Amino acid sequence: MMIGITGTPGTGKSSIAEELRKRGYNVVALTSTIEPYIIEKDRERDTLVIDEERWAREFPNLEGYVEGHLAHLLTCDRIVILRCRPDVLASRLRNRGYSEEKVLENVEAEACDVILIETLEAYHDSQVLEIDTTNQDIPMCAGVIEKFSRGEIAPSFGSTDWSDFLGVSV
Repeated sequence: MMIGITGTPGTGKSSIAEELRKRGYNVVALTSTIEPYIIEKDRERDTLVIDEERWAREFPNLEGYVEGHLAHLLTCDRIVILRCRPDVLASRLRNRGYSEEKVLENVEAEACDVILIETLEAYHDSQVLEIDTTNQDIPMCAGVIEKFSRGEIAPSFGSTDWSDFLGVSV
């Protein structure tokens, strides 16, 4: 079974993936799989452009977890969307050295539910779990993901609403 962990940059994907690795699970960081699919470097947006369709089509079906903000583009058995309150997300991204433009781009994507919407367009309701990581610790979030992966926690999404942050300086 392949479980995807997706979310806007800064929501906790890598930290939770590392916790799952420590617990003995196979976890693939999707950033390590994209190099052959890079089309160009978008210097203006400070990002790599990849052939997402080809990457997703050629991605092997793995046993374990796949982690990255594009995981929802793969054919996973279940998918977990990590969320974070936009003001906290902005702080995390600034601490990582993101440019202010990149911070605002990601905060807006989080407030507008971009990854949630993309995920729900691709997956059945029974495959999706949304977790607000804002005030949660990493081991607890990893435990929730483990339980969802085993079918011990029911799918759940749509209760996170960051729309109050749209148009607000963070």
